[in-house]
Amino acid sequence: MMRTRSFLTVLLWSSVFYVVHMTPSQKRTNKRSHSERITGLSENDGKTLHRTKRGWMWNQFFLLEEYTGPDTQYVGKLHTDQDKGDGNLKYILTGDGAGSLFIIDENTGDIHAAKKLDREEKSLYVLRAKAIDRKTGRQVEPESEFIIKIHDINDNEPKFTKDMYTASIPEMSGVGTSVIQVTATDADDANYGNSAKVVYSILQGQPYFSVDPETGIIKTALPDMSRENREQYQVVIQAKDMGGQMGGLSGTTTVNITLTDVNDNPPRFPQSSYQFSSPESAPPGTPLGRIKANDPDVGENAEIEYSISNGDGSDMFDIITDKDTQEGIITVKKHLDFENKVLYTLKVEASNTHPDPRFLQLGPFKDTAFVKISVEDIDEPPVFSRPWYLIEVDEDAKEGSIIGQVVAQDPDIAKNAIKYSVDRHTDLDRIFNIYSGNGSLFLSKPLDREEIPWHNITIIATEINNPKQSSQIPVFIRILDINDHAPEFANYYETFVCENAKAGQLIQTVSAIDKDQPPRGHKFFFELVPEFAVHPNFSVVDNKDNTAGIMTRRNGYSRSKTSTYLLPIIIFDNDYPIQSSTGTLTIRVCACDSRGNMQSCSAEALLLPAGLSTGALVAILLCIIILLILVVLFTALKRQRKKEPLIISKDDVRDNIVTYNDEGGGEEDTQAFDIGTLRNPEAREESKMRRDVIPETIFQIRRTAPLWENIDVQDFIHRRLKENDSDPAAPPYDSLATYAYEGNDSIANSLSSLESLTTEGNQDYDYLSDWGPRFKKLADMYGGEDSDRD
Repeated sequence: MMRTRSFLTVLLWSSVFYVVHMTPSQKRTNKRSHSERITGLSENDGKTLHRTKRGWMWNQFFLLEEYTGPDTQYVGKLHTDQDKGDGNLKYILTGDGAGSLFIIDENTGDIHAAKKLDREEKSLYVLRAKAIDRKTGRQVEPESEFIIKIHDINDNEPKFTKDMYTASIPEMSGVGTSVIQVTATDADDANYGNSAKVVYSILQGQPYFSVDPETGIIKTALPDMSRENREQYQVVIQAKDMGGQMGGLSGTTTVNITLTDVNDNPPRFPQSSYQFSSPESAPPGTPLGRIKANDPDVGENAEIEYSISNGDGSDMFDIITDKDTQEGIITVKKHLDFENKVLYTLKVEASNTHPDPRFLQLGPFKDTAFVKISVEDIDEPPVFSRPWYLIEVDEDAKEGSIIGQVVAQDPDIAKNAIKYSVDRHTDLDRIFNIYSGNGSLFLSKPLDREEIPWHNITIIATEINNPKQSSQIPVFIRILDINDHAPEFANYYETFVCENAKAGQLIQTVSAIDKDQPPRGHKFFFELVPEFAVHPNFSVVDNKDNTAGIMTRRNGYSRSKTSTYLLPIIIFDNDYPIQSSTGTLTIRVCACDSRGNMQSCSAEALLLPAGLSTGALVAILLCIIILLILVVLFTALKRQRKKEPLIISKDDVRDNIVTYNDEGGGEEDTQAFDIGTLRNPEAREESKMRRDVIPETIFQIRRTAPLWENIDVQDFIHRRLKENDSDPAAPPYDSLATYAYEGNDSIANSLSSLESLTTEGNQDYDYLSDWGPRFKKLADMYGGEDSDRD
């Protein structure tokens, strides 16, 4: 154990902070106190020593804001009883504003405020103080925290949230109706005095409005304020602190208040009667004038609806409202007639379209005025007795016959004479005409209902004294039908009967048409002509429904005996006078299958029913054209092949035929060609090598069988053909083989010019002249030098 020598030093110390404040009373606070027991070892004896330590004692520092004195403001003093006054201790201040806002004398502990403070910026400062021994640098007092609180003064005036307020309220509102609430705030301390207590008052706007001093709510102060009298109000409100007492600071704001409109005014006409005039020729819808009732309200509250409530002209005139100008427009409703009435009186009413029930007690929200309208006389054109005319006339009416009449008169008092005419633009064929004096229509040409069933013409009526005054009227002329056309077959029928048809079989149903149009409809009757009343092959059965059936009367028909039957049929109508016509039905006999389907008829019967469409005909025509083109191409290619030379080169030694265009030896050549030479029993064909190909292998020479004298020429040719086909040396392409027998060797040798191609020099053909008249032609062709030039 280590022996330690120590001294126990007991220090009894206490610190006292003296606080200097501007307030007359001071408040002392004891934070806490406790005793601390310290035990140590003494060199002389082992007694236990005790010391008692007193805690920090301080007051809260208070400082007024906005100090304006010449010197720094004294805050307070820090002091400890350890300070003997010998300058051995040093006071240090840290925390909010230490060294900048607050400075401390490190020798005496006096604290001063170096700057003017504003509570609205910062109302509380927290600082820490320490006491240090200058020699040892140790703290003689533990660090202690204290507060400097800034006391408020009334240095801020109330401020409104807005510089200007805008509000509106309906006119005619009651007293005490809330308009708007204004609010002002004061930046001073509300917990210290009355610096932040705001009171509202009205500086401008009385006696119309008032303000609640505590809440700032603006209210109406007068009843029944009218927008029509005054619409805009400007109210000035003041907010004052210190509870509104003398010396308090204040701020103001402006409130612009608008009275909104309500429908509290009825429309009023500025005059009780109005006067207008209208020419009698004014068409319906023509405006005659405008009237207007005044309404001091605005918007929809000023919208007015005009109507005619009474008067002798309520059915002749009308009034409509112009929504843009709120005016009533008087218009013509019906055609006016000066000769009938010259003056009308209307009672016009103007009323609001959106009345307010709260103000109905003020009276009816409508007004009335009288409107007088005078009709002016003008020269009017003639007026027809009807708006249009319908005339019916039989189609067999004679030329010059009267078919109807139109009537017009002058509506004026003068009653001028009138002449009539036909507008030729509506009757280009001049079928109709009119008597100019009385308006009677008559025919100029015959009629045909089947061609034109209706005629629409226009008749013109003109005043004789004033041709400018004229009017037109449409006249519709209907042509009544007369039974002047006979019925006929409705279609062209392609009828056939099967060869295996049975008696009583229906082969065709026919119908009829008629250009006429009887009022009771068409009714047709069918029967055979009297000459064929009892037809042995077919009969006609009338179906009583404007159709008839063609029936067979016997079993089986022969196409080889009779291929076509003609069946004449008479068709009657039932109108007066009765019209009839005869139609012939062509019936063809055809071969049919067991089900009655046609298989074949004559060529004409097969072609006619199978009517081909245009597309099919075009396709067939194109096929024919293509076939023709192919035939032409084939023929051209064939001719091209024929034009190719038989001998292409000197190496081609095949047999070729050269045409000399020689028909014989002339009149002296009476023997011509003797076919008997083909039957020469002595004719022999020695096996020779083919000249048209170069043989690669030498074949054994074959000998042909002898030909007997009575052998047939056809059999001879077949044998030679067979031998040639079986010859292995035959070329793989077409070649010409000659089987004719020309007899024994001739003294003239060969006359062929084929071998002359291989001859080096010119040959001498002068000897041909010595052979007689049969070789005269050859002598002329090959003999002499002139023949080559020819």
